[in-house]
Amino acid sequence: MEAIMRYLIGIDLGTSGTKTVLFDEDGNTLKSHTVEYPMQQPKNGWAEQDPEDWYRASVETLKAVTDGIDASKIAGIGISGQMHSLVLLDENNEVIRPAILWCDGRTAKECEEITELIGRERLIEITANPALTGFTASKILWVKNNEPENYARVRHILLAKDYVRFRLTGEYATDVSDASGMQLLDIANRCWSDEVLEKLDIKKEYLAKVYESAEVTGYVTAGASKLTGVPEGTPVAGGAGDNAAAAVGTGVVEDGKAFTTIGTSGVVFAHTKEMHIDPKGRVHTFCCAVPGEWHVMGVTLAAGLSLKWFRDNLCKDEIAVAETMGADPYYLMDKEAEQSPIGCNKLLYMPYLMAERTPHLDPDCRGGFVGLSAMHTKRDMLRAVMEGVVYSLRDCCEVLKEMGVTSEDMAACGGGGSSPLWRSMLADTFGMKVKTVTSKEGPALGAAILAGVCAGVYPSVQEACRSVVKTKTEQAPNAANGAEYEKYYDIYRQLYPALKDTYIDLAKI
Repeated sequence: MEAIMRYLIGIDLGTSGTKTVLFDEDGNTLKSHTVEYPMQQPKNGWAEQDPEDWYRASVETLKAVTDGIDASKIAGIGISGQMHSLVLLDENNEVIRPAILWCDGRTAKECEEITELIGRERLIEITANPALTGFTASKILWVKNNEPENYARVRHILLAKDYVRFRLTGEYATDVSDASGMQLLDIANRCWSDEVLEKLDIKKEYLAKVYESAEVTGYVTAGASKLTGVPEGTPVAGGAGDNAAAAVGTGVVEDGKAFTTIGTSGVVFAHTKEMHIDPKGRVHTFCCAVPGEWHVMGVTLAAGLSLKWFRDNLCKDEIAVAETMGADPYYLMDKEAEQSPIGCNKLLYMPYLMAERTPHLDPDCRGGFVGLSAMHTKRDMLRAVMEGVVYSLRDCCEVLKEMGVTSEDMAACGGGGSSPLWRSMLADTFGMKVKTVTSKEGPALGAAILAGVCAGVYPSVQEACRSVVKTKTEQAPNAANGAEYEKYYDIYRQLYPALKDTYIDLAKI
């Protein structure tokens, strides 16, 4: 008798929209639907969204992917999502105020307060990270300090994807990877930290129950089933934060495996069985989606953003020509950059357009070209931008190595990962093979794989990835090119220390 092919659903709740994908158990995409929603910026540096928009988008996308299929074959749902964003509910489960998002920067004072109350070293010991404006704890304190009437009504504190889970299942639940980004979790023991909660005066009963990413956290209710077309009783997995879900979707679930994302920001993400914490707080250490294991993540804030800035300001001709060809301007820019040699005729670029996270943790540093001369052309500057981004990602790798987290296998993701030139730069500069995977669904596929493990479709996250995640391209490093890049990388590393005081002076003006 032929085995019935089961379906798995991955919901990827992003900042600009929610994408829901229906997969078969081999990881093939069967149907996909995206619904976008707005972001409000009531003040400079603030970023908010209405959680109801997330739920509406989830219902609409679920309905779209379940329409016309045999829904009885759906084995499970997994949810991935934007991390850190704060949702507050009252005793009637009504949303108290708009969600404060991960990219909201209003909480600098609260970060100082957290550091003072707990101590920087102790905070890093427990939560594996220094107090950052992006994390949820400082957002909770901001509401407490600035909107006491709202805080007095709080009975439940949830993250973005967990609000959607609550609406689908009626359960207050989160997973270890997303909870890691709240700065309230004891990262070593994978549970809420009583010490942190006590010192910040946040009630533990307000927080959701913590699960591993592949555990069952609840089941689709009759009401949610009517709205979405997903059968009542379908299990919903813990799921994961966006990067942890992307790791599962690219097969980065075992030691020695890592991925690099070149999106607006850049990420180097490495899996580790043992917990490693950087005492200087330059990289994030979070629980990962594999039960009982962790990941370490370095972030460069203006990776693809650097190239987009260059395109928008200096590549009007390429944009116009690309339009007449029906091509992507980035494809033409790649071809142009290829004509400049490694080192761009002795030109370097620092990608600090939005300050920097790893390894400098410096809000004042800024971007720049160094070595510019009258001989340089646009193609040299273009290649220098791409090389500068790669050097900043290499900086992330060096911090991980220093911590004892090493990789032999690197996947490239995000828009930049589709550039053959950028992939060859990564392979040569990192000195390792850089591959891409067949599925472009990343976080949604990762969420669906976690759903498959929780529903018993796969025996474990690792085994699921071995059978589902397939390599598409592989770029081997070129040793001669690597030696050439090394010369420039050595000089690149000297630039930030040499300019650090200049950045401080510039910020004071």
